[in-house]
Amino acid sequence: MDIEGLGEKLVEQLVDCNIVRTPADLYGLKEKPKMLAGLERMAKKSTDNLLAAIESSKQTTLARFIYALGVRNVGEVTAKDLARHYGSLDALLAADQDRLQQVPEVGPVVAASIARFFAEPHNVEVVEHLRAAGVTWPEGEPSAAVTSPLAGKTFVLTGTLPTLTREEAKELIEARGGKVVGSVSKKTDYVVAGAEAGSKLTKALELGVTMLDETEFRELLAS
Repeated sequence: MDIEGLGEKLVEQLVDCNIVRTPADLYGLKEKPKMLAGLERMAKKSTDNLLAAIESSKQTTLARFIYALGVRNVGEVTAKDLARHYGSLDALLAADQDRLQQVPEVGPVVAASIARFFAEPHNVEVVEHLRAAGVTWPEGEPSAAVTSPLAGKTFVLTGTLPTLTREEAKELIEARGGKVVGSVSKKTDYVVAGAEAGSKLTKALELGVTMLDETEFRELLAS
């Protein structure tokens, strides 16, 4: 959940002192400031900063929330694929193992891990407690309802674009069902190249991969 100040050592103290038993308990710490103040290296300022960071983390994204659950075999990329495919947590919770395998890049092993995780009543209970504590995110339409020429396509970003950062370009691609990878191969569909593009541009030219500058990239996004 990207909570600043909540490091491993502090988590160990919270668990060992029985202050926190589930992730949802973190969002009840504002009711226990004296308990926090009694922990190692937790002066008033540190406590106040931590509680503020926990409160701020309530506003997140569906992909980050799924990743934060710690489902075996579900990394950041798979969490984004799941969020994009289902659009809402309830839709993901309702998916069985066969339907999970319809998500791009989700195979039998990953689908089985997800299904097992949400089949455990304790895990579902923690999810509901987190939602009840105010953890929220914007939800959207499942990608199955969205038609985009970028869906299922693989992109590589190289060089500096005139008006977009690399992260912004990546988010635009992923929001439309595309995937961004770090290296050019025969499986690459597009290379988006900006100023001072290096070896990736050379490799793309050798393989005959379609090249796009920012103007052409924006045209593709709008099509």
